[in-house]
Amino acid sequence: MFQESLTCAAPKTLSIVTSALHEFAESLGAAVDARDRHTRQHSEEVAQVAHALALRLGLPGCQADVIHVAAHLHDVGKIGLPDAVLFKPGPLDAAEWTLLKRHPEIGADIVRPVRALCDCGVREMILHHHERFDGQGYPHGLRGAAIPLGARIIAVADSLSAMMQNRPYRPAMPFASAREEILRCSGSQFDPGVVAAFERCAPMIGQLMEMLAE
Repeated sequence: MFQESLTCAAPKTLSIVTSALHEFAESLGAAVDARDRHTRQHSEEVAQVAHALALRLGLPGCQADVIHVAAHLHDVGKIGLPDAVLFKPGPLDAAEWTLLKRHPEIGADIVRPVRALCDCGVREMILHHHERFDGQGYPHGLRGAAIPLGARIIAVADSLSAMMQNRPYRPAMPFASAREEILRCSGSQFDPGVVAAFERCAPMIGQLMEMLAE
């Protein structure tokens, strides 16, 4: 069993997040996805896969539920980005890439007023879901265990969903190819422990992605 756990508030606060705020998070994630036909169902896919990975890592159900909420909201900061950056069909230039990399911080600022999301670590997961295990990510260049566990889980789920969706600049990958890419990036982009959990339940996650795509 994975020995690390989330740093989070008392069970009562967790219950508030997972019940009163879950539907809000799901709706807001869907609103972000609706801006772009290429990211349809992205937040739902990330939330479902992240929840499955959290359980496979041995986290309690209440903590897996918090990660599920954070995953629904992981891209909420894209609401604050211009369409010209989000929907550009070709590569981004340096200025556009700098703008895109601000979305985790924008998202963290959006949820900052919701105390329950901050107390349970959701805000921190949103802020750090693009950090890399090797320290080469953003916005703060955190490395290894300094990255919140939930963010490390969401990073794998986010990348899987993104690779399996059509984008203006490339076609969707099949699950087998996306799986190989996640395994290849273990220890660099992704936490090896999370990748190992992904590999242990890969057939189930593949079936889940097929179901969500229908």
